[in-house]
Amino acid sequence: MFSSYFQKYTLQFKRSSGTSRGILTNKDSYFILLKSDLHSDKIAIGECGLLKGLSYDDRSNYETKLSQICQYINQISSPQEIETLILHLWNWPSIRFGVEMAFQDLVMGGDRIFYDNYLTQGQPIPINGLIWMGQVDFMRQQVIKKLESGFTCIKLKIGAIDFETELELLASIRREFSVDEIEIRVDANGAFTPETALEKLNRLAEYHLHSIEQPIKQGQWEKMALLCEKSPLPIALDEELIGINHRQEKRILLSEIKPQYIILKPSLIGGFSATQEWINFAEDLDISWWITSALESNIGLNAIAQFTANTKNKMPQGLGTGLLYTNNITSPLEVKAGHIYYHRDLCWDLSPLITNLW
Repeated sequence: MFSSYFQKYTLQFKRSSGTSRGILTNKDSYFILLKSDLHSDKIAIGECGLLKGLSYDDRSNYETKLSQICQYINQISSPQEIETLILHLWNWPSIRFGVEMAFQDLVMGGDRIFYDNYLTQGQPIPINGLIWMGQVDFMRQQVIKKLESGFTCIKLKIGAIDFETELELLASIRREFSVDEIEIRVDANGAFTPETALEKLNRLAEYHLHSIEQPIKQGQWEKMALLCEKSPLPIALDEELIGINHRQEKRILLSEIKPQYIILKPSLIGGFSATQEWINFAEDLDISWWITSALESNIGLNAIAQFTANTKNKMPQGLGTGLLYTNNITSPLEVKAGHIYYHRDLCWDLSPLITNLW
């Protein structure tokens, strides 16, 4: 038998962070804490990384659903029931991820070693340095700081300030750093219109960028397919994957749009098993991919990083968001010189999440 409950925790950004969807100052996460009768001294944990306004399961009854899931878990008596529960949560991707993560943690001993691989054994994963939207001087300062700290791949959020100003920033980076020195990715978060997108992509391509994520809003498959066909700049689908929860839908989307890349965020697409489905379909169609966190705490970030290491994808991944918060969960993760490390000799501090229920 199992015992579980959920705990809400509000993460505070070190400074307001801008996207094309607005300014972020804090972010709520929900944690499923889990024990079994067999190992009552171990607490497993899974993070339901809900993103307001973006997650498919951002609904008013979210906490009610979480409470129901924990009550159901407390009545489970077989591994088959766990698998059935995870499958039936396809309509609640972030909760499905949290449940899947918690049980994976429990199976592995409740020590936050979800997948024991090269990352947990001391070898790092290369990551991109994230540059948040803001005034051009602020963005330039971020770029300089990332480059000085050893990043060789940076990702800039674009679409919130004047496009000409953003081009000027890219030009200034390219004047100082060649393609061989710095890989630049940009993320528009759907900020362009279908009518102007191709012109903007042609101009962006002048700066020898690696790719652009989600140039137009999701749900416009024909227009996105045309952009992927005509753009001189490789296109990566991101938000486009959200809400595509069935196997056949995933294959149809990739077959019809034919992107150059897809960006996989386990919290937004339904966890590890759903992410692996996307990977399998993408590779069947010769579409490249990488994995990105979605503003989770260090707990979710850690699980995603370990899963990523299991895939053996050597591209820089989007796993540097653990540095964003003032009150993140203390963990063995470290970002250094453009890589993320897991230091097995360091400890977790789960005290902010552990209540007196146990």
